[in-house]
Amino acid sequence: MSLPEGFTLADMDALPDNPVDAVHGWLEEATRFSGRPNPHAVVLATCGADQQPAARMMLLKGFDARGAVIYTNLQSRKGLQIGENPRVALLLHWDVLGRQIRVEGEATRVSREEADAYFASRPWGSRIGAVASDQSRPLESRDALAARVVEVALQYPLGSDVPRPEYWTGLRVSLARVELWQEGDDRLHDRIVYRPSGEGWSTERLWP
Repeated sequence: MSLPEGFTLADMDALPDNPVDAVHGWLEEATRFSGRPNPHAVVLATCGADQQPAARMMLLKGFDARGAVIYTNLQSRKGLQIGENPRVALLLHWDVLGRQIRVEGEATRVSREEADAYFASRPWGSRIGAVASDQSRPLESRDALAARVVEVALQYPLGSDVPRPEYWTGLRVSLARVELWQEGDDRLHDRIVYRPSGEGWSTERLWP
């Protein structure tokens, strides 16, 4: 595997003793070395009551001991699936670095204050889009979408406050299981899993 100049593989036996520091370290290196415009791009996998799994790309917007944070429309397909079954999985992958991070846990809503603050930080156009979109529902045409966006934009002109819809919020995925995976020669990959244990974390190595 050809690695970016200046990047070195991690010593998996010397990872931090908690997944938060470990993940932040890998995210920082992904930002510096992956060459991706969105190094925090993350796959969210959900499965609702019909037991049909679904996955889509999103952006990781926070990661601490409380969990991994994403933002979404609760009336979307993923939002409805999470309402039926809050157990989800996240996957970050950087092919050029030979690394991935897997998170499994239960999704719960962030506080109203957190959601309001993040929504207010988004560009005006993104806030208008969030209000205008009936996400995941059938759309008759792009013209209909454009008309809805214009309608909302006239209601909330550029520079005005765009209120966060109640159905649009953040979800925090608990860190029930966090795996750091690093590519190895001959497919002998290196895998370390963190799980909560008492007041701290337990770690174990997995066969590749």
